[in-house]
Formats: sequence, structure tokens, C-alpha cells
Amino acid sequence: MTYPEIFVATCDLSGQVRGRGAPSEAYESVLRSGLGWVPANLGLTAFNEIAPKSAFGSTGDLRLKPDKFTEITVPPDGDTPGMKLFLADQTNPDGSDWGCCPRTFLRKALGDFTDATGLRVVASFEHEFVLRGLQDSAPFSLRRHRDAEPFGTDLIRLLSVCGLAPENWLPEYGRDQFEITVEPSDALVAADRAVLLRELVRDLALRRGLEASFAPLQDPDGTGTGVHVHISLVDEQGRPVLFDESKPGRLAEIGARFSSGILRHARALTAWTAPSPTSFLRLAPHRWSVGGIFLAERNREALLRICPTSSMGGSSPERQFNLEYRAADATANPWLTLAVLIRAGLAGINGGEEYPLPIVFSEDCKEADLQDVPELPTSLEDALMALEDDHVVSSWFDPDLLTTHLAVKRHEGELLASLTDAERVQRVASVY
Repeated sequence: MTYPEIFVATCDLSGQVRGRGAPSEAYESVLRSGLGWVPANLGLTAFNEIAPKSAFGSTGDLRLKPDKFTEITVPPDGDTPGMKLFLADQTNPDGSDWGCCPRTFLRKALGDFTDATGLRVVASFEHEFVLRGLQDSAPFSLRRHRDAEPFGTDLIRLLSVCGLAPENWLPEYGRDQFEITVEPSDALVAADRAVLLRELVRDLALRRGLEASFAPLQDPDGTGTGVHVHISLVDEQGRPVLFDESKPGRLAEIGARFSSGILRHARALTAWTAPSPTSFLRLAPHRWSVGGIFLAERNREALLRICPTSSMGGSSPERQFNLEYRAADATANPWLTLAVLIRAGLAGINGGEEYPLPIVFSEDCKEADLQDVPELPTSLEDALMALEDDHVVSSWFDPDLLTTHLAVKRHEGELLASLTDAERVQRVASVY
């Protein structure tokens, strides 16, 4: 059997997808034993420099071991050949787990969550991005939707062919902004899809003479571009457990306790979920991103939003009911983003009185009602300091992974420190 060229990929601490290629003839051997990799690659910044204070230097070796269940076939397009693409775990040369692999970190977080609760996590990542090269048009308009053709139709077809289960494709509020969502799935699959989706969008855009950017901002005063992470919990039979009509916000106690962990550790979590030098310019009140650390019904300024449900056509609210985490963007690694939310949620479930049930702010609450809610960090450095100060969150990570993340993020900040906000935004936008 012949195969297209192979690429085996991982995703680093700055959300960049990196890896190695192999000829089609190596398909079987690559599946068996992977491809070579080195620990120092984890220390690469978004700007392609190795952070000086990374835990890893010139020694050591790893393998990129592809997960055969992640295999997608990107079809040929004009003069661009097709490709077999795999996502990989970074392992030691003997195939054992490497403690700093982001994908392995998520797998273990999910395993620990299920072992402790008997529940399974279902998730979906909702992505916004800007598509440069189109005529200017109104937000949410049919014109913008049509101006994006044939890119839009081709994108839906590509995601479907690659098994990513696209759900919605729409023009968004910001200039040249669009949103793409995929169907909910098991949490590891959801994070894998998030990694793949960004690359497929960018790749297709370039082949259509456009440029896609997932950066948090294109202009310091402009509309932000984020990633909303939707989470629900199901039991062993696949029955949803977050919904309880009798509780505030219809959120069952297990969901409230899960939320309490995320709220308590939110400042440290953002060091992983919004980790670029411009992320916190977006995460501010009155920007429809996150106005504070609170849980609310249908409020787009809440850190955690209880999403609406519909009863149209006899739809069941239990199946639709989910929590939306809003302080994330595409500069983050999806595996680590979801993993820290799961770890925090489990801390809330197991934490007892140290994690009191949170207030569920109603949809009609006023700004004055929220004046005492805690604030998010105002900069990447504030978030990194919060991570260092939060010994619960810090304890989840291999020391070398934590050290390298702090080093990478601080070096990214240092590289852009002398720039204005506008220059910083443009520098980040050029990368994402």
C-alpha cells in the first residue's frame, strides 16, 4: 500500500505545532517506533528562540510516538500534495512516558479525574480567527459569509474529510473575524481537534490567497479573538450530570464544585490558558471577554459561563448543558489548557470546605453586583507570578515542565518589552 508523505506533530508551550516528516514508505515503521525528537525543543518560544532559562540543553533524546487514532489525511489541493498527519506523544527512547509531554499531561489528568469521580469529560473548543485579504464587510452579515467563499465551503469540507466534525461556521463581530466550532467529543479528542483545526485553517487560507490569524488581538483597541472551552461531565453510561433544575443556574452540585476549583485557581490557570505578551490586553472588563473571576448564567463577561439551552423541537436541556471557560486564546497549548481546567475542577470536587460553592450570578445581575468579584491578572508577568504563588497548581507539573514554561513565557515577554502595545500586538499577530 502507498501513502502520502507523513508528518508527525506535537504542540509546544506557545501553541506552535512542530514535528518531523517522513517518506510514505516509512509509514509502518513510524507507527511502530516514531521519530526522533529532543527535550530542548520544549524551550522554543513563539518567536523561535530557545529560552535561556529552559530546563533543557544540548543533551537528551526523545521519540515522537504517533497516536494512530489521530491520523488524518489532508487531501491534495492543486499543486499542493496530500499528507498523512499524526499527533504524537513525546516519549523517552524506550517508549515510556516523558514527564514534560503536554499531551501525556492531559491524558493523565483525564485518567485521574475518572478514577476519582467515575465521570468522563466531554469538551469542545470554539475558535475565533481573523481572515485577512477579504473586502471589508459588516459583522454577522451574509456578505462577509459569501465574501469568504470558496474558503468557507472548502474549510467545512476539509474539516469533515479529516474527521473534525465541524458544527458552525459564521462571520463574527470583529473586523474580518470568523468563528468555527466543532461537535463535542471526549476530552482528549477535543484537544487534538483544536491542535489540528488551527493548522488546517491556516494552511487552507494560504492556498486560497488569504491569511488566517488566531492572535488574541489585531489592534490594542480592537475586538479580541479568543478560544472558548466548553466542558460537560457524563457518567459511565454517558448520561450528563451537570444539569439540575432545582439548583441555582440549573447547575448540579458536582458542577458547582467543579467550578469552585477553576474560580479559586483562575489567576494561576491563565498563565497556561492565555500565555502571550498580548493576551491580557484582551482579558479586561467591557470587552466581552472576561470582566472578572465569577460564575454566571449566560453572561459573556464571566470567567465561567453557564451556556443557554434550547427546548425547540423537543430538545433536552440536559444534553446541551455545559460550562464555558472564556479566559483562553490560541496562543495556548490546547492539551495543557484543558488539562489545567480538569485538574482545577477535580481540586474543587475533592477540596471540601476549602472550596465553598460559588455564587451563580443571574443573567440580569447588574455591574454593581459584580464589583467585589476578584480580577484576573492584568499582564502575563502577573499571571506567571500567580502561578508561582499557587502551590496547588504548581504541584501538578513535573518541575522541568514548570521551569521551562516560566522561562519560555518570560523570555517572550522580554523580547517584546521595549515595544508599544500596538507594536507588541502586531508582533504576536504575525506569529499566530
